[in-house]
Amino acid sequence: MVSITYFFVSFSCIFVTMKYFFWLISFTIAVTGSAQQTQTVDFKKANASIALNPENKSVEGKVVYTFQILKKTDSIFLDAKNMEFSFENQDSGIELKSTSEKLWMLHSFKAGKIYKIQFSYTANPEQTMYFVGWENTGSNQIWTQGQGKKTSHWLPSIDDLNEKIEFDLSIVAPRKYRAISNGKLLGVEKVSDTTARWNFDMNHPMSSYLVALAVGDFENKTIFSESGVPIKLFYEPKDSAKVEPTYRYTKQIFDFLETEIGVPFPWQNHKQVPVRDFLYAGMENTTLTIFSEAFVIDSTAFIDRNYVNVNAHELAHQWFGDLVTEVSSEHHWLQEGFATYYALLAEREIFGNDYYYFKLFKTAEQLKARSDKGEGESLLDPKANSLTFYQKGAWALVLLREKIGEEAFREAVKNYLRNNAYQNARVSDFISEAEKSSGQDLTEFVENWLQQTAFQADQAMDYLKESRFMVDYLNLAALRTVNFQEKKMALSEVLDFSVNDYLGQEVIFQLAQEIYSPEVGSLYKKAFVSNNLLTRQAIANLLTKIPQGLKSEYETLLLDDSYLTQEKALLHLWTNFPKNRAEYMEALKLTEGFPDKNVELLWLTLNLATKNYEPEKKQENYAVLSQYTLPKYGFPIRQNAFGYLYQLNAFSNQNYKDLLQGCFHQTWRFRDFCRKLLEELLKDESHREKLMGIKNGLSPQQVELLTKKLN
Repeated sequence: MVSITYFFVSFSCIFVTMKYFFWLISFTIAVTGSAQQTQTVDFKKANASIALNPENKSVEGKVVYTFQILKKTDSIFLDAKNMEFSFENQDSGIELKSTSEKLWMLHSFKAGKIYKIQFSYTANPEQTMYFVGWENTGSNQIWTQGQGKKTSHWLPSIDDLNEKIEFDLSIVAPRKYRAISNGKLLGVEKVSDTTARWNFDMNHPMSSYLVALAVGDFENKTIFSESGVPIKLFYEPKDSAKVEPTYRYTKQIFDFLETEIGVPFPWQNHKQVPVRDFLYAGMENTTLTIFSEAFVIDSTAFIDRNYVNVNAHELAHQWFGDLVTEVSSEHHWLQEGFATYYALLAEREIFGNDYYYFKLFKTAEQLKARSDKGEGESLLDPKANSLTFYQKGAWALVLLREKIGEEAFREAVKNYLRNNAYQNARVSDFISEAEKSSGQDLTEFVENWLQQTAFQADQAMDYLKESRFMVDYLNLAALRTVNFQEKKMALSEVLDFSVNDYLGQEVIFQLAQEIYSPEVGSLYKKAFVSNNLLTRQAIANLLTKIPQGLKSEYETLLLDDSYLTQEKALLHLWTNFPKNRAEYMEALKLTEGFPDKNVELLWLTLNLATKNYEPEKKQENYAVLSQYTLPKYGFPIRQNAFGYLYQLNAFSNQNYKDLLQGCFHQTWRFRDFCRKLLEELLKDESHREKLMGIKNGLSPQQVELLTKKLN
């Protein structure tokens, strides 16, 4: 590309009339070689003013870029997807041209010289930026997700993660809401009676996929790390009572990671904000973790569905991914493997050694199962799945630390981060540091853990057996094939005070495989009175056919501080003891459960299916259940409601419309669920007729999908 474009420039004074023809050719060639642009130009800084227009889901921006030319060239570009531009007069004489994919800068650029460009643009992002709730009465939010989606859909930038830029954003949004972005908030200015500008400053460069913003009805609580870093914990006012359980252990996690990693937190501050209908569990945007509101919980939910792991994982990414970024997906282990590993260490600090070893054991089982089926993957495979990058990646670090020793491992991590700070790195960069700090040749380790597709299960098991708890667990699990009479004493001893969470669950798993007898029942009763929440939860999950002799004990599960236990207990008691259904319904009548309303939605469904229980409220309760499919609710609630309405065969016309709307939801898991459910409904003639009857009220996109499915 370079040699051809040089040829064009050298003759531009002669062939003026052919100038734009030549540039079009150079555009085409340059697109194929765009990854090489980082060798030609270094974009230093972006000052961007972003005005968000929720009414039409659009963005209006004004941007100033500062960049230095590294090699003489005649064209450089920014990635810009489907944008319309208005170009300012450039002091340097740079000419700007746009395509549907890029913004081109045309000039006889000189090596070593620093330039500036400025322009305005508008965009209607098809992805990466999401306007949630503005078309209904739900929470109004705007948020971004750059990794895997390309920030260039809403901000002209460089998609190549090897280009690091200092992004300073000013966000114009409705005044009644709060805007949050990367870096330090310098101040808020009134723009009009209805809008305000939030000005943010970053002090270090980052890859563009880490640029982010969130807008919504947010308040925040500020805490500080031991090192003095401000940590802002955002929440919606309606969730003020859930702030403590949601963000429980945040300061401890932050302080632990700073100490364990050995490199100070590399940014000005840290912020965390939960948003509705997020695409993933969480995302580690620089200084700004955006995460799913599914983790906004109360204390009862904490035992089953807390934010601790996601919190620690995304925070670890501030070093591994944000401070030092992979060169390409072949080196993805440097991000996901490290973040998973350090999150596991943080959880060990909070929940203890047994938790740590058991979690490693469960992931080893998954990795071994895939490996045994010939589905193992190399950690250097850029197309490897999440289990490989995350869990096998964490295992590789566990055993590397075991191999070279804790001191050498810590030194390698510190040197790797310091030597590559605010830059990009390869796996070889870290391995080199590990070899230097340990004095060991790690060729064999690289072959076995990074290059091999097979999971090294024997090495993993040897490590696990260093834990006395794991030895006890494995010995107990080995009794699964042993006759009950031969193992009943061993099972009983496990249930002596105080019961280990994981050993207790294993006992219940084995009891659930047995034909019920008084002796089996006596062990269940011992498990009930242990008051171990996870052991009792295992009973709720596994003992679905409840013997009369355990009825009174089983009923106590309805009172446990676990929404998962309550949900399972209500369902199984309702199924097993029809005469007591009203009693069970009363016990959980006002319980909502997790953020996805698991207990409430089950309760509403069982209410409708329970004869002679609140007959006067059936229509009212159906209306409540049915309205939970509306787009104003988060997709986990909607998905649960759709599932229960399908079981009741009770879809209304509005439910059908909501389902078709969900078929185009931005969250692929929910979108996939809706499309599969639609296909299932269309197998039934009555559903087909009703869906045909609502076609006139659908969008063209929905009509097209429905017509395709009908045919």
